[in-house]
Amino acid sequence: MRNPIYVLKSLTEKANVKGYGYERLYRNLYNPEFYLLAYRKIATSPGSMTKGADGMSIDQMSMARINRIIQSLKDQSYKPNPARRIYIAKKNNPSKKRPLGIPSTDDKLVQEIVRMILEAIYEPTFSNRSHGFRPHRSCHTALSQIKDTFTGVRWMVEGDIQACFDSFDHHVLIDILRRRIKDEAFIALMWKFLKAGYMEQWEYHKTWSGTPQGSGVSPILANIYLSELDAYMEEYKERFDTEISSSSRKTTGEYNRAVNRLRKAKKKLETGNHTPEDIREFKEARKQKIATPCRPVQESAFKRIQYNRYADDFVVGVIGSKADALALKEDLRKFLGDSLKLTLSEEKTKVTHSSEAVRYLGYDIKVSRDKAVRRNRNGTLRHAWYGQVRLYVPHEKWEGKLHEYKAMQVNWDENRKRSHWRAMHRGELLNRTDIEIVSQFNSEIRGIYNFYRLAGNVGVLNKFYSVMRYSLLKTFAGKYRTNVREIKRRYVRDGVFQVPYLTKSGPKVCEFYHDGFIKHADGFDNVQDLLPRYVRYDGRNTLANRLKAGICELCGSKTDDIRMRHVRSLKELKGVDEAEILMLRMRRKSLALCPACSTKFAQEPLR
Repeated sequence: MRNPIYVLKSLTEKANVKGYGYERLYRNLYNPEFYLLAYRKIATSPGSMTKGADGMSIDQMSMARINRIIQSLKDQSYKPNPARRIYIAKKNNPSKKRPLGIPSTDDKLVQEIVRMILEAIYEPTFSNRSHGFRPHRSCHTALSQIKDTFTGVRWMVEGDIQACFDSFDHHVLIDILRRRIKDEAFIALMWKFLKAGYMEQWEYHKTWSGTPQGSGVSPILANIYLSELDAYMEEYKERFDTEISSSSRKTTGEYNRAVNRLRKAKKKLETGNHTPEDIREFKEARKQKIATPCRPVQESAFKRIQYNRYADDFVVGVIGSKADALALKEDLRKFLGDSLKLTLSEEKTKVTHSSEAVRYLGYDIKVSRDKAVRRNRNGTLRHAWYGQVRLYVPHEKWEGKLHEYKAMQVNWDENRKRSHWRAMHRGELLNRTDIEIVSQFNSEIRGIYNFYRLAGNVGVLNKFYSVMRYSLLKTFAGKYRTNVREIKRRYVRDGVFQVPYLTKSGPKVCEFYHDGFIKHADGFDNVQDLLPRYVRYDGRNTLANRLKAGICELCGSKTDDIRMRHVRSLKELKGVDEAEILMLRMRRKSLALCPACSTKFAQEPLR
């Protein structure tokens, strides 16, 4: 069988060939190597041990199980199980919940292969202005692009599609896929996924629209669907943008008068025979010139739009009039409704002046109206910040995190006009070790800092930090039944909270975060969206090679029926039998077992 990496590479090479149609894609689902590659990715995900509607998880994976799936695909008897639906609270509104589907493990394997194939075909063709659920892209790449390209915009259209992922029209999606994919067997498989339905309270429900929530193919299908919006905005931009050179753009009469006044004042100073009044006139003329816009505030001959999308959220910046922005909003509503069968939310889709904050991807975005000046390399004074995009940390975001972590309590006065913040101990952490408590606080502080590190006012997180630090001290005081002063005496050295611990290599110290909060204009590669990349495929100790090796890692016997044993976490293992002892010693959450050992050490329920 061909190496899946080479197959995917071959598909990618044809992606940008105009008019090329992909045939015989379905046969790749007969390749066991694809399933082993998908198995490696799924096994490392946090939800791999979660059971689907069929009651099975990733545990007891074997080649026989994979071959059974392949055979069902060959004889066209494969039918995806309905997803098991649960509801999880929304982070921005815990009182509201959103549905999440949990597919069966066998379906996860097939969906992951389909996802890899679709990504190889469509990823090279996606717009550079699309950032959600794509490799090497993230919220930070989207925000950085906005900062670079939205300079000088006057109006912003905040796009919000109502129930986007649940509203994708199946026929529209299949028609989009058929433009590139000429394999009807593969298309029929996509129909099966879309129509699989879901189980809720042990009752089956059909799916009439939307992509399978929680499935591996949902993100790539969403990008394929919404790439139609990206293409529409590219065409709209070509029609909207006006081609006008900077030399043909006329300056205002007011600016010209200010320039002439400055020229006359400067000429008097150059003669050398000037008075204090002449110096005063020169300074006032220079101030007037700097404060006067050189071109009309609304210039009908010069128009531009910029577009940026992350998943189902998008924002459009308009250099033009408010009427242009409102017309754009209406055109978007018509396109989404007529072509994609989606509804643009009238309530949440707003047209906002760029001087006001626009909330996008958790940041507040504004276009600066700061008229401060500084000299360039030639010594000429110029507006250094006017028209530039500014990113801000919203106050309610970091304050909301303190409430979420239960690290702060807010007390109001009698008239509810003034509030008093009070750091609180965190009772859920009292039973953890010192290292675990400090690590938990550190991860939460670094998490919010890594996300907001592009913001110009990232320094406001010092307020967040001060509350978290005092909450840490109170948590330790509650754990050891003492006061904050005593905790400082025990743990604070040179102003840094330190917890000593022992390792095999000797004593070490775990320090509470104290590196500050500095803005990073770039260097955000470490916080990109984590998507699977399959560069190292043939490692000796990969799950796939351990499964194919046919050697029981417990008794050493040779067999063609290896079954992979999985556990959720090594911390939950107690070492009660040989299998658990071996997993703890190897520090692996999986174990390749023969049928006899797998039956002997079967665990129920699964840890």
